Amino acid sequence: MPKILLRRPLNKNLNCPLFFMTLAYTEITHNKIKSWLMLAFFVIFVMAMGFILSEAYNPGGGIPGLAIAGIIAIIWSLISYFAGNKIALTISGAKKVERRDNPTLYNVVENLSIASGVPAPKIYIIESPAMNAFATGRDPEHGAIAVTRGLLDRLEKAELEGVLAHELSHLGNYDTRLMMVVTALAGMVMIMTDLVWRIHFFGGGGSNNKNSDKARLVVLILAVILIIFGPLFATLIKLAISRRRESLADASAALLTRYPEGLAQALEKISGDSQTLTTASKGTAHLYICNPFKAGAWSKWFSTHPPIEERIKALRGMNFLDAAPKSVVI
Repeated sequence: MPKILLRRPLNKNLNCPLFFMTLAYTEITHNKIKSWLMLAFFVIFVMAMGFILSEAYNPGGGIPGLAIAGIIAIIWSLISYFAGNKIALTISGAKKVERRDNPTLYNVVENLSIASGVPAPKIYIIESPAMNAFATGRDPEHGAIAVTRGLLDRLEKAELEGVLAHELSHLGNYDTRLMMVVTALAGMVMIMTDLVWRIHFFGGGGSNNKNSDKARLVVLILAVILIIFGPLFATLIKLAISRRRESLADASAALLTRYPEGLAQALEKISGDSQTLTTASKGTAHLYICNPFKAGAWSKWFSTHPPIEERIKALRGMNFLDAAPKSVVI
């Protein structure tokens, strides 16, 4: 994750919280641009994969393959766009709650929503002793936040506010929409790879004498490379975007609450929780504020979240109260 180190301002008359906020908002804008550039590159990669694989197994069929890959990617993304939130909530076993069910939770969410300018999302509770939370929805108007029972029972109010501010930031920054599309495209790559393997073993790949043997060999080599490394590349792109959005949401939450320590303490408690969130799956793990799966040394490289220690350190480097903070790390 790229870091920006904000040293002590040379002009002591600067209002340091305002100085930090200006630079933080600049970093937020840069993160959004970079994330969308990654997404655009990902779409191009899916279409290029369709072209190369089609050309390899059906010489002369590259353009139709490109078009088909683009159409399927769009349809797949639309399904994820409009139904992804319901799918995620259902898989996670989240149950919608009303104000009468938990007025304290509703008040905290509404107050943060007013402060952030984001419409109050629907609230769901996952009946699990594990500590975690996630946000979903194609835009803030269709947003939802789900928190576990363990999170509600074991966090202090300031810590809970930090977590909810983080999830509201995901909605306000349209992270949930972005990740829905990215997840759909990653799934598209997996489907294309599986389809190519089936064609390879059960038919297809007819010859065409009009095509140069050398050109066909090059395309075939590219196809094999895509079959082997395509899913890995798709996963890495997905993880890169997901990690960037988590760091962005942490910074946005700190700006919203003006108390980074609340979220930092919450992350410490959540990461140290020994309870297992049994309703989490690999398809929804990237949504949660902390990875619901205990990662080993090797699997951390493929985690959907930045290292928790780095996130806590970054939050504790933010200081909205001191007149002249030594440094702030995003």
